[in-house]
Amino acid sequence: MDRRRFTAIGVVVAAVGAAAAVTLPSFAGDGGAPRSAPPTGPAVVEGADPEVVEALRRDLGLDQAQVAARLKTERWATGVVDQLRTELGADYGGSWLSADGSQLNVAVADPAEARRVRATGAVPKVVERGVGQLDALKTRMDRAAAGAQQVSGWYVDVASNSVVVLAEPGSESAGWRFVARAGVPRQAVRMATEAQPRLFVDVRGGEAYLNGAGRCSVGFAVVGGFVTAGHCGRVGDRTTHFDGSPQGVFRASSFPGDDWAFVQVNSNTTVLPEVTDFRGGIARVAGSQEVPAGSSICRSGSTTGVRCGTVQARNATVRYPEGLVSGLVRTNVCAEPGDSGGSWISGNQAQGVTSGGSGDCVRGGTTFYQPVNEILQRNNLTLVTTQNFRSLSGRR
Repeated sequence: MDRRRFTAIGVVVAAVGAAAAVTLPSFAGDGGAPRSAPPTGPAVVEGADPEVVEALRRDLGLDQAQVAARLKTERWATGVVDQLRTELGADYGGSWLSADGSQLNVAVADPAEARRVRATGAVPKVVERGVGQLDALKTRMDRAAAGAQQVSGWYVDVASNSVVVLAEPGSESAGWRFVARAGVPRQAVRMATEAQPRLFVDVRGGEAYLNGAGRCSVGFAVVGGFVTAGHCGRVGDRTTHFDGSPQGVFRASSFPGDDWAFVQVNSNTTVLPEVTDFRGGIARVAGSQEVPAGSSICRSGSTTGVRCGTVQARNATVRYPEGLVSGLVRTNVCAEPGDSGGSWISGNQAQGVTSGGSGDCVRGGTTFYQPVNEILQRNNLTLVTTQNFRSLSGRR
């Protein structure tokens, strides 16, 4: 039985923003060779495997105590955000962690609700628009996408309480024309520049899985197979392991519009709730609770291995040459061709699968990922985790 360890993390790769990417230990490098030095020793932090902790230390420039403190704050913040999103309703304006991960900011459209935010330990930020209003403005842009010439994408930025439009360098005027055609108020928009993103699929040999001559990366283990990027294959396409042996078949795929897929594996393939660093180490997946903007996050891909950074924004729309994809998450993590479909994880919680982006892991880049919970819900799939693995697999 093939017991290859497929990634089941939660991280994504996209193209936007101005934050620099950082270098993490490699989960999956070409030929299995990591691009970074092995960790100096195990680091024990609650809620994260040593491989993830070491990656965060390297890429975010933190010591072990700082990693532990950051992950603890992020777990707390996730619960607070869930609570306030419900309690504030239409007045909820989004949430984000400070750059050092020590402070949770929560935007409120009603000043009277600031006291409720303070009671949780978060810092209130009074804004003009609730996140529902921002999402509605972004939806107008999605509907007007046919007129988005010389525009790379757009996304909701709760920290600035605006919709950010990413015009190609030197094409800001075209970006503002697109905003006007979409019927979005200019004062609700922040214009930035970004080169058009590309998909991180490749046609050269390497680890992970192959679809014909193309190579992509496994995302997360689900019952019956794994999830990955939709642009990596169409329904009916057959996949193979790196050694050429049969692996599975694409049973569901959506791209463009979305960027997700489900590969059903054969009886000779075992998928595990783990992410591998290709040096014998793993990161285990305990669930898929979404983290707020500003949280630390790591990605695993078969070209550049493991890289870490932070979540920058949710609900991003990206205009690839192949078409528009909406509902992605933006990060400042780098990626390269062949990393597509790979897993994103925050602590021990799966976050998504790599879509595409700009830049590379030499100069740095920005990345987008497709949220894993949407993939699970849309396809009625069950994530394989450390909690349910034995019962689902029949192991004792």
